[in-house]
Amino acid sequence: MNQDFKAQLQQAHQQGDYGQILQRIPYAKLIGIECSRLGDELLFRLPANKDNIGNPLLPAIHGGVIAGFMELAAALHLLLFTGSPGVPKVIDFSVDYLRAGQFRDTYAKCQVCRQGRRVANVAVTAWQSTEAEPIATARAHFKIEEALPGS
Repeated sequence: MNQDFKAQLQQAHQQGDYGQILQRIPYAKLIGIECSRLGDELLFRLPANKDNIGNPLLPAIHGGVIAGFMELAAALHLLLFTGSPGVPKVIDFSVDYLRAGQFRDTYAKCQVCRQGRRVANVAVTAWQSTEAEPIATARAHFKIEEALPGS
């Protein structure tokens, strides 16, 4: 990770504004992901966007968009809260779809379940109406880079 990105990441974390970080990620820009900080937690938001619809009859958000949103949320959560010296790399990602993602804003929160020196496990929950009624849950395993001495 270059020094410019590290400085930008640190500034975003201090200010609780992650817009510039998300603008550097093409997929985040494509589907419109937003991120805000609520105390010690991050709240990810996928605004309703007609380009993200998979089933126009319902209409419902495409399952791949929901999964991509959740996977990216988990990676960003790790990057911002673990002090990882680099962007974590996905080892495994498993999603359980619980109900259709209707054409409205979708939210996600992440929780690091376990973090070792090289691997981290993250649980992700996505919802629309209320957090108590998730539309999908996911488990992600990431390879994280070890910090180099003196960095």
